[in-house]
Amino acid sequence: MGWLLLCCAIVLELSGTVSMKLSESFTRVIPSVLMFIFYGASFTLLNYALKYMEVSTVYAIWSGVGIVLITLAGYLFFQERLSVSSLLWIGVIVVGVIGLNISNNGH
Repeated sequence: MGWLLLCCAIVLELSGTVSMKLSESFTRVIPSVLMFIFYGASFTLLNYALKYMEVSTVYAIWSGVGIVLITLAGYLFFQERLSVSSLLWIGVIVVGVIGLNISNNGH
């Protein structure tokens, strides 16, 4: 159940961040309102996920996967540039999240 809640929280966080970009600094009402709704729902599900999982694992996965997904969304939908060094550092984040998850499962 914890993983399902965490995955839903990640999708909602991604939706909130995309809405933030689309809100154009709060000049567009609907994306601005959606941003608050998505982030609120994301934090709520993140809170419920903590009932089943350790906080370090939940937060590392939520933020790490969120970084990767929003980077891909920025590239695909907003024509944002991805440099080789950016991809390298995102890879480091992914390796760190995997490493943290492996080390927590071993305890």
